[in-house]
Amino acid sequence: MAYEDLREFLATLDENGQLLRFCDPLSPEPHLGAAARAVSNLTDRGPALLFDNLDGYERGRVVLNVVGSWPNHALMLGLDSETPVKEQFFEFARRWDAFPVEVERREDAPWREHTIEGDDIDLFHLLPLFRLNRYDAGTYIDKAPVVSRDPDDWDNFDAQNVGIYRIQVKGKARLGIQPLPTHDIGLHLRKAEERGENLPVAIAVGNEPVITTVAGMPLMYDQSEYEMAGAIRGAPYRIAKAPLTGMDVPWGAEAVLEGEIIAGSREVEGPFGEFTGYYSGGRRQPVIAIHRVSHRTDPIFEHLYLGRPWTEMDYTLALNTSVPLYQQLKNDFPEVVAVNAMYTQGLLGIVSLRPRYGGFAKAVGMRAMTTPHGLGYCKVIIVVDETVDPFNLAQVMWALSVKVHPAHDVVSIPDLSILPLDPSSEPAGITHKLVIDATTPIAPEQRGHFSQEVDVPAGTEAWEQRIKELLR
Repeated sequence: MAYEDLREFLATLDENGQLLRFCDPLSPEPHLGAAARAVSNLTDRGPALLFDNLDGYERGRVVLNVVGSWPNHALMLGLDSETPVKEQFFEFARRWDAFPVEVERREDAPWREHTIEGDDIDLFHLLPLFRLNRYDAGTYIDKAPVVSRDPDDWDNFDAQNVGIYRIQVKGKARLGIQPLPTHDIGLHLRKAEERGENLPVAIAVGNEPVITTVAGMPLMYDQSEYEMAGAIRGAPYRIAKAPLTGMDVPWGAEAVLEGEIIAGSREVEGPFGEFTGYYSGGRRQPVIAIHRVSHRTDPIFEHLYLGRPWTEMDYTLALNTSVPLYQQLKNDFPEVVAVNAMYTQGLLGIVSLRPRYGGFAKAVGMRAMTTPHGLGYCKVIIVVDETVDPFNLAQVMWALSVKVHPAHDVVSIPDLSILPLDPSSEPAGITHKLVIDATTPIAPEQRGHFSQEVDVPAGTEAWEQRIKELLR
């Protein structure tokens, strides 16, 4: 099923018992952050949480944990909520092959209902903003696609970027943003500042889940997120022109904020409780001035809780990180069978492959570190045989425990790039990276005693299916 907006997806979650509504009066802090942390602590099958009676707001509505579980992730893909993670991975990868799917342009976007401009803009009044964790420097917008264009190739639709970045609300119409130099928006900003120009941006708040998922994917620079969203949802993605900047934004957004990143301006942004499980500290980051806001009546503010994994961030980024790495590695090495990069946004990844010769697995592991995502992440890569399911951690731990010889199978590469949020990097943004070869040695690496592996009893797969049906 292809959802057109957030409200349609919430209705589907509700129909499947995956939405909890809270109508009793609540103060946004600390209740909303605590509720989102709690549902992640309790289960990996948790519901979305909708709050519609918040102190201080006449019609303030907030939804959290929208894709914060495997059932919700499956429903995003239009699958049965009971679909296993591994099956979701291969379905995601299958749909990737349909890319690109041409977009559907519409001008009747629901966010055109209301417009606010200039001094009348007050984001604190429009959105029920709140801190997620107690030492956050302020309130954030952290699940809103930011749209920007290449100043040197303005009319190139494929070079238009749709990305997710943390955005600190610093004033009624003033934001801070954290773009990394490796991000597409970081490249756009560098080009704009070299020209002495501000960088126009549009920010879409509250969307159906596929575009927020795709906006967090490490696609190639000239791959359109909207055309990829069409492939993943199985139908052309609806977009509309933002009236001030001319950016293409999601048709079904709850609100669209338009403005520009101010050239050469940097202010301290953070600390912020991050996906690593640590506060990020404060750094000087670019500033956005908002000039126009368009929104639906009573917009729903979709927020994303971050903290020590797992949270909604991990479910949202699990397969949208794993599948691009899989596709990019498989283009170079057809022997790659699957990639699990679900852990801490791919700081650790597991690659399953059919080794071609001794040393092959180490080469593939190093290649993972030079993919678009690997350059800023992929600190530890574990490589296993094709017979090891990378999504089954018991099997991965078995391979690590019996196949790894520390003298031969661990490769440390010094002083490579990493995102500065990695708390172990020193200095921030630089780290050693590690490839662990947990495959069975083959020629010319002939060592160890691996010739008598216990095989699977005949009929195991049939029994798996029988028992699965009985457990439903």
